[in-house]
Amino acid sequence: MIIYGVAILAFCYVTGQLIGELLGRLIGVDANVGGVGFAMLLLIFLNDWFTKKGFSDKLTDRGIEFWSQMYIPIVVAMSAIQNVKVAVSSGSLALVAGIVPVLICLSVIPLLSKFAKSQPVDQHGHYNPVS
Repeated sequence: MIIYGVAILAFCYVTGQLIGELLGRLIGVDANVGGVGFAMLLLIFLNDWFTKKGFSDKLTDRGIEFWSQMYIPIVVAMSAIQNVKVAVSSGSLALVAGIVPVLICLSVIPLLSKFAKSQPVDQHGHYNPVS
């Protein structure tokens, strides 16, 4: 059902926000550090895991797909309200907290690309274990 996809997304969002808040407190920044990003990663991993285990059906996938596509406008809107001047003036730790994850993501892209090519997919780009 589509509602399961929405429930999975809600779980990922809340968990990501909690991780972002915890990370912010651990590094001494009074802000959520990457909560939406953690939620997006968790959604990707859970969606992949559910698909490989056969736990999700087409309607659940539709719910996840719809809301995961809505994440980009959400991230843009959240970025628009961030106060970059305060983050930069609060010290180099805020800059490091922003730059290091970007560099890690850029370095992992080739690995993920190789992994994705080795997985059987159908004509729509979805994981298909019977191919």
